[in-house]
Amino acid sequence: MKQFLYASTALVFGGALIFGGPALAYTGQKYAGQAKISMAQATKIALQAQPGKVVDRELEREGGGSGLRYSFDIKSGKVTHEVGVDAKTGKVLENSIEGPHAD
Repeated sequence: MKQFLYASTALVFGGALIFGGPALAYTGQKYAGQAKISMAQATKIALQAQPGKVVDRELEREGGGSGLRYSFDIKSGKVTHEVGVDAKTGKVLENSIEGPHAD
């Protein structure tokens, strides 16, 4: 009986660690409540500004615009671009080629 109880407890806590809690889908998701546009909307805007494949995304506090931006690394061929989209207005704030020492 003790072994069953220990195994059940481990399964419940292990499952909670894997499936429960506020698992973040992207860096900075804690700021999502302050954004006026969603990550999906910002992704669409970023890909219109710079077609390619999104390889990284985050929501961050950064100077310029409203001070809250979605930042995307978009791979286009062999080049990676950083595209910043204001999280409150949807305006593209940055579209530049990522240097060798990306943030």
